[in-house]
Amino acid sequence: MGKLALAAKITHVPSMYLSEFDGPHKGCRQAAIDGHREIGQRCRELGVDTIVVFDVHWLVNSEYHINCAPHFEGNYTSNELPHFIKNMQYAYPGNPALGHLIADVANEMGVKSRAHSETTLELEYGTLVPMRYMNADQHFKTVSVAGWCMWHDLAASARFGLAVRRAIEERYDGTVAMLASGSLSHHFANNGTAEQFMHKVWDPFLEETDRHVVSLWERGDWKTFCSMLPLYAEKCWGEGGMHDTAMLLGALGWDRYEGRAEVVTPYFGSSGTGQINAVFPVTPLAV
Repeated sequence: MGKLALAAKITHVPSMYLSEFDGPHKGCRQAAIDGHREIGQRCRELGVDTIVVFDVHWLVNSEYHINCAPHFEGNYTSNELPHFIKNMQYAYPGNPALGHLIADVANEMGVKSRAHSETTLELEYGTLVPMRYMNADQHFKTVSVAGWCMWHDLAASARFGLAVRRAIEERYDGTVAMLASGSLSHHFANNGTAEQFMHKVWDPFLEETDRHVVSLWERGDWKTFCSMLPLYAEKCWGEGGMHDTAMLLGALGWDRYEGRAEVVTPYFGSSGTGQINAVFPVTPLAV
């Protein structure tokens, strides 16, 4: 029925928004913004109607949760970094039908999930930042999935990702893109050192590990990456436990996935963390 047309691992660093404004950091994240716009343009060319975002800034303690309100609108200031993102206005249409289909399929697969359409839940900036640059004209509907899963395991998140794909392909009448919105290594610059790490990764070990991971993606060595993901997420402080990445790979076939990542925005450091925009080609699931 439906189609998963595009999948990507993306950055959402708040300095992207900061770089829009006059000051010492104006233009500093233009490459990341351009990468988002490129991904958004590809979605348009592929006929995507809805973008599903696995958002590691939405923390949940139990079950898997989907924000699929019919409409999102507000004026957002980050409670984490209010000096980076403040008074960011947004408005996007939602997709309640797809959100409920995802929850239905996940529950049938034994992954306890809830879709929230009649809700006052707001969007977090892991969704708001990419939508700002991919969806400024409200062309796409948006569904946000909690990706900061505190007491979940990565295998269950991978299975949830597979449920998302099955919901799209087996029950949804439309075309969807999916974004894993989160960093690679995520050791934030310690307090008082933010300026010196504005464009750097916290430690050479973290950067070298991240770059090795990107090379695995580009070579398509998913068996190695999936086997190392739990320890990588732990030792390199992966953002949100890297549940967004597990969801994305689960949707693509986990360690049986055969695609090779295409880097759209090359790896870069931001406030101590490792960031990238990379598209993962959607290939048929292994039978």
